[in-house]
Amino acid sequence: MPEFDFVIVGGGAAGFFAAINAAQMAPTLKIAIIERSKEGLQKVRISGGGRCNVTNAIQKPEELIKYYPRGGSELHKPFIQFGSKETYSWFEKHQVKLKIEADGRVFPESNLSDSIISCFKKEIAKYNISIFYSEKIINILKKRNLYELEAESGKTFTSNYLMLATGSDKPMVDKTKQMGLETIEAVPSLFTFHIQDKTLHELSGTSFQKSTATVVGEQLSQDGPLLVTHWGFSGPSILKLSAWGARILNHKNYTFDLKLNFLPDISEEKKTETFKNQSVLNPKKAVIANPEFGISQKFWRYVCDKAGISEFQKWAETGRKQWRALDQALSHASYQVSGKSTFKEEFVTAGGIDLKEINFENFESKKIENLFFAGEILNIDGVTGGFNFQSAWTGAWHVANCVASRFRDKTTK
Repeated sequence: MPEFDFVIVGGGAAGFFAAINAAQMAPTLKIAIIERSKEGLQKVRISGGGRCNVTNAIQKPEELIKYYPRGGSELHKPFIQFGSKETYSWFEKHQVKLKIEADGRVFPESNLSDSIISCFKKEIAKYNISIFYSEKIINILKKRNLYELEAESGKTFTSNYLMLATGSDKPMVDKTKQMGLETIEAVPSLFTFHIQDKTLHELSGTSFQKSTATVVGEQLSQDGPLLVTHWGFSGPSILKLSAWGARILNHKNYTFDLKLNFLPDISEEKKTETFKNQSVLNPKKAVIANPEFGISQKFWRYVCDKAGISEFQKWAETGRKQWRALDQALSHASYQVSGKSTFKEEFVTAGGIDLKEINFENFESKKIENLFFAGEILNIDGVTGGFNFQSAWTGAWHVANCVASRFRDKTTK
């Protein structure tokens, strides 16, 4: 029967970070990570297209929390002690050089997630932290002050302190419910939108630096870059909309009306003035052959078709009716969303353990002593840009700090 001081179920970002930090703070702690897969840190490996979006450059906690549809207010105080600034310093201190990109995302200078993984593995070996792969925990019992974990393989693990960092794994969330904790059903967050429009699909790769995406009939609207894909729409404006509207869109079964403004910084008056000038200055030029507002030729042709402008129609043959139609296609475009796709294999959910169950001083259960949580098992999720990893690092650090402190107090008595 393996016996440990601190057992972590879940070999992802939060699990490894908690183990390493707890060992650094209390080197004599006997720590184990139990992971049901053959290897850990899979989200770390694939994040950011294999580069690992470690965190975001936003440092002020009051600003950082604005990027969390769920859990933002609860994370405010934890971020004060260990936020993006501390995360950046932690990795730099551990010889992982980081860089900040133009949009605020933070990556290893190497552009390789393996830089993070290698760092973690080095620290795991340094502190003799035990890792058990391919071990699925099927039962958790608490006998007095000791946790007893039964694995499907027949092994039993015991520990004084227990942390669950199993992400959106439903069976583990259900186990916490059996232990008396309230949970919230998980639904997808951070996903792209399917549009049944073959003509639009042919424009795959077309992007806009700015856009406004709105769910018709709901108070859901987000700004940001937009990308046309071979199945519909993606990009920050869509991903943010999917995160903030996760439950509403799930209730709609991902079928709803979407309105897009491809030129949110250009007023209707400015567009009308541009069209009028073209009719005066270039009356004999075909409308479809002369893109405006920096729009690509392919997308302009698509817009003209939407506006009912024919292949050979000249600017001199247009008037306010055609100009309004162009404005409608550019700034009030309507689409029927008919499904979703996970964003780049980075599956994120809204849901998990109800946040009212957690003491955010140390991410401990309010009901069960020495039971801790971090990462996506909690009803916390952020938008794309390094925010989900940041909440994992923050929660894991606070757990490690609490466990190490309690262990030191216990062993010095």
